[in-house]
Amino acid sequence: MATVLTRRREKTRLVPGERMLVACVAGNPNVGKSSLFNALTGAGCETANCAGVTTEACAVCTRWGGRRVEVVDLPGAYSLDGQGADQRAARVALLTRAPDVVVAVVDATNLGRSLYLPLQLLDLGFRVVVAVNLSDEARRRDRDVDAAALAHELGVPVVLTVAPRGEGLPRLEAEMLRVAASANGLGRAAGTPMPSGVAERIETLAAEISARAAQTGRPPFGLAPRAAAITVLEGDAEVVEALGLDSAGVLTPNDDGLALAIAQARHAEARRLAVAAQAPSPRAAADTWWRLTTSPRTGIPILFGVIAAMFTTLFVVGDVLSRLLTGAWTAWVSPAVTSAVSGVLGDGVLGRTVLWGVDGGILATIAVGIPYILTFYFLLAFIEDTGYMNAAAFLSDRVMHRFGLHGRAVIPLIAAGGCNVPAIIATRSLPTKRERVIASALATLTPCSARTAVIIGAVAAFAGWQWALFTYFVVFVVGVSAGLGLNRLLPGQKGAFVMEMFPFRRPVIRQVAAKTWRRFREFVWDAAPIILIGSMVLGALYETGLVWKLTAPLSPVVEGWLMLPAVAGLTLVFAVLRKELALQLLLVFAAVSAGGAVADISSIMTRPQIITYAIVNTIYIPCLATIAVLRRELGWKWTATISAGTIVLALAVGGVVARLLPLLGA
Repeated sequence: MATVLTRRREKTRLVPGERMLVACVAGNPNVGKSSLFNALTGAGCETANCAGVTTEACAVCTRWGGRRVEVVDLPGAYSLDGQGADQRAARVALLTRAPDVVVAVVDATNLGRSLYLPLQLLDLGFRVVVAVNLSDEARRRDRDVDAAALAHELGVPVVLTVAPRGEGLPRLEAEMLRVAASANGLGRAAGTPMPSGVAERIETLAAEISARAAQTGRPPFGLAPRAAAITVLEGDAEVVEALGLDSAGVLTPNDDGLALAIAQARHAEARRLAVAAQAPSPRAAADTWWRLTTSPRTGIPILFGVIAAMFTTLFVVGDVLSRLLTGAWTAWVSPAVTSAVSGVLGDGVLGRTVLWGVDGGILATIAVGIPYILTFYFLLAFIEDTGYMNAAAFLSDRVMHRFGLHGRAVIPLIAAGGCNVPAIIATRSLPTKRERVIASALATLTPCSARTAVIIGAVAAFAGWQWALFTYFVVFVVGVSAGLGLNRLLPGQKGAFVMEMFPFRRPVIRQVAAKTWRRFREFVWDAAPIILIGSMVLGALYETGLVWKLTAPLSPVVEGWLMLPAVAGLTLVFAVLRKELALQLLLVFAAVSAGGAVADISSIMTRPQIITYAIVNTIYIPCLATIAVLRRELGWKWTATISAGTIVLALAVGGVVARLLPLLGA
């Protein structure tokens, strides 16, 4: 029986010298390294069965066996010698922080590919423990890994793990503590076997670096001379600059090709180790699914089927939950809340204003947040953990070329369906600034869970599901047009698309539920105060009559061009805080206008107005959180350009749609 380890994170800071520093890095960006990190520490970092989710280091303090430990989750990377943002971040963190032990997480289903990084870590002199994750998937595919044989070949501890279920984690913890306390790290002294010419050059350069170190101090980042020599030959600019080798003329033109020779030697050794530790791969059901989902003939229908299933489930489950929760609140909670507030504050302006927040505001949060956003987060987490996003990225590569992107960019765009913020952060995995700008703009236009809640909770609920599909179609056309336009306007070319396909995996419901809860908890924590305060502000404006004065400046655009009620424009202004806030405030307004807690916006808006409202809300300026992350990733210039562009698009499309809908029979 597998032993399960559960950890709680420690919220205190650790003093350097009084703690053990552990770095967690993966030899495969898709190996579940962050899941392992979460299981070891009790943290809640984002995980998914696709590359590009972890783009920043995440550090957590905890205790193992009475010892205080800081564990750092680094971005997943196949190697440390690439120039991608994730590889560079992992390399810099390892060299500058000098961890006591490095956990190299490798993929049991793709051992030959993911052993490259552990070999590189050993070449650089780090103390290493290898965690062979997804060992249950390997067993299911009749590819058991012989941990003892692999440990013997590598000279370091090797532990089989299944992160979502906690299997193997107690032993992994014990091995990390043992390696950190050992004198030599239990690693192989010789490192990766190199061809004779390469080995001689490494030794020659190591001797020169050692002589320099004797004069100037230790090599950069505490690297041993041989490790520093390998790093220099692999082209690490920081180490080369710190040693002053370029200016000294130590490097020769012949050294330019040695990085490739070193990489080839590591790949050959990784393949040899994989053969020694694992049986050949038989054909598995996961491979069949991979072929079906990536072939255009079968993959495109499957893609449309997955999307249709997601939104059908969202509509059905969300509608049922919304009706149940709204009915329960109206029947049992609303009368009590109204009575309590009226008893304390009276039935005047103050009492009615507070009721906008504590009655209508909470009801709107419950009617939209739990039914639609919670359901969407669960569906998104489930799809992520199956690995289907990789198939979607591969399948959409040809289409993404039209936008000046490659298939990997579709993963942030799919993630944007949950929230635009992490999606924009995930664009760091794209190689050029041009691609990051285009992908960020498209992610901003992608309906997130909040905007999906507006479409499903307003259009589908009050206008009909066919008009919800129409709304998505309009937004899709806008996004496609924007992508094509940006590809034409921005100079430069897209980067090459190199992506490894990973097998499908059986999602662990506990892990899916935990991820869903973390995301939803963040939504509630951020949104609830804003919704309550926004509801009361709008209530105060309404109860004092100021709302009509504030809507007057918006009237030419809102009433004249968009053909919406004046108050709808005011709720759209509030939606800059959070997108779903616009609908929730409109629901509150409808409830108060109707004289009860039943939020039915069809009492104040016609079907065409509801559809137009949802389209404008979905397209126009992103929320403040998205604006903040756009500024951090792209700078103020591009943030202002993207934000202004969405406003122009929303107004132009909204006005046209408002005039077309009556002709379409809405």
